[in-house]
Amino acid sequence: MNSKSTKIIYWTGIVLTSLWFGASGLFELTKNPLVWGITQQLGYPAHFIYILGVFKLSGVITLLIPNKILRLKEWVFAGVFFDIIFAFFSKIAVLGFSAAIDAVIAFIMVSVTYAMFRKLYSVSYSHNTITA
Repeated sequence: MNSKSTKIIYWTGIVLTSLWFGASGLFELTKNPLVWGITQQLGYPAHFIYILGVFKLSGVITLLIPNKILRLKEWVFAGVFFDIIFAFFSKIAVLGFSAAIDAVIAFIMVSVTYAMFRKLYSVSYSHNTITA
C-alpha cells in the first residue's frame, strides 16, 4: 500500500473516530439521557461518566492535530482501546451481545486506523546506557 492510500485510510479513520468519540464525549458532558441511561445501567457512577467525556474530547483534539505530539497520540489510541474493551465486556455482561455490536465495529475501525498510524509514523527505539 502506498503512502497516499495509507494517509487516506488513516485520516478517514481519524475523522470517523473523532466523530464517534467526540459525540460520545459531548453526550457524556451534556448529560444526554440515552448515553447516561445506558452507562448507569452498566453500573458506572456519574463522576466516571464526566471523566470519560473530558478524556474523550481531549483525545479527539489530540488526534486531529496533524503530525504532532505522536507519543501522546499513542496514549490516546490506548485509551480509546480501553474504552472500547470495557464497553464491550460491560455490555455483554449486562445487556447481552447484541448491545455490544457497536463496540466490535469501533474496535475494527480504530484498529485499522492505528495500523495506518504505525505505518505512517514508525517508532525507532534507542538504548540509552547509564554509566556510573
